[in-house]
Amino acid sequence: MSGHSKWSTIKHKKAAIDAKRGKVFSKIAKEIMVAARTGGGDPAANITLRSLVQKARGVNMPADNIDRAIKKGTGELDGVTMEEIMYEGYAPGGIAVIVQVLTDNKNRSAAEVRHVFTKHNATLAGQGSVTRSFNRKGVITVKSDAMPEDALLEQALEAGAEDVTNEGDVYEIVTAPSDYAQVDETLRNAELPIEDSELTLVPDTYMPIVDKDQAQSLMNFIEALEDLDDVQNVYSNVDIADDVMEALSA
Repeated sequence: MSGHSKWSTIKHKKAAIDAKRGKVFSKIAKEIMVAARTGGGDPAANITLRSLVQKARGVNMPADNIDRAIKKGTGELDGVTMEEIMYEGYAPGGIAVIVQVLTDNKNRSAAEVRHVFTKHNATLAGQGSVTRSFNRKGVITVKSDAMPEDALLEQALEAGAEDVTNEGDVYEIVTAPSDYAQVDETLRNAELPIEDSELTLVPDTYMPIVDKDQAQSLMNFIEALEDLDDVQNVYSNVDIADDVMEALSA
């Protein structure tokens, strides 16, 4: 959607900031442990693990850290047992929010997430009430100066992508989960500058925000959630106007 920053694009930009904070390694390591535990430690046979390993490499996570996380997940090394929990709710204005948590103490995580929701006047919702409006998709972002949009569209669709949109400085390529690995591999073999690649949750529709104060309040809320050690990802259906996003980043 031209002139706007969908949450997937905002999340991509925020990832660079998180990497600089040095917090991203521990969060990715937790995800790798769970993926390896549930789907095995071979990235070639475990698409979720494969995408996480690529994500880890993208933020320059040391190979030893990646290998250690995989071995903890498969049981080759001792490690704590992590449980995944999804919290759902709404920020002020009816903006949908899903919080993915990986924790070894769900009581602690629940209390921390609830506190952030209360502090920011957000409301927790029942299980399934928000996630039913989201779908699991593969999302790959490529720098917009990599090639002409028509050429990228043709190549991505031939590989099995569902859609390609121009989000300003990046193209966003969306795939079905079953086609994600093939599309990702095809684009990498073409040596395109992939900025980010992951299996994620994508909303059916986006909620536009054109008010700076509302956008700032929402970003403060999401950043407070992301600062919690047990929170791995925050998903939202927000679509912030570019000029508002630029004002917030100034």
